[in-house]
Amino acid sequence: MVKIRLARGGAKKKPFYSIVATDSRKRRDSGYIERLGYFNPVARGQEVRLSVEEDRLEYWKSKGAQISDRVKQLIKEFKDPSIHEKRVAGQKTRAAAVAASIVAKAKAEAVKIEVEEEATEKKEVQIKEEKPTE
Repeated sequence: MVKIRLARGGAKKKPFYSIVATDSRKRRDSGYIERLGYFNPVARGQEVRLSVEEDRLEYWKSKGAQISDRVKQLIKEFKDPSIHEKRVAGQKTRAAAVAASIVAKAKAEAVKIEVEEEATEKKEVQIKEEKPTE
């Protein structure tokens, strides 16, 4: 049976996936029948994140190829890019919340350090006042 699925490439911690038509009995990254596109999950700036040859995808679907769940999601995203934009917007709000949390912790730490410094200064002043002058 032919399956349309992802084959991983790229370096360690920098994944790059090819969307391929392959025999379902083969291993994930072994030889494939045809490359139908690619998916770059770490694309930045002007880099293309997702590319699919729709005509070849339709050809393999007509021949009875099964499509993996992740590839189905990617095809849906390819046809309607707003899906990805919504996901990225959600990630940005989550990132903003994490950043705000980090800033709040940093401010609390700064206040704590100031209070400790003031207490240290007061103790030093008290020690100087207690010492008899000669």
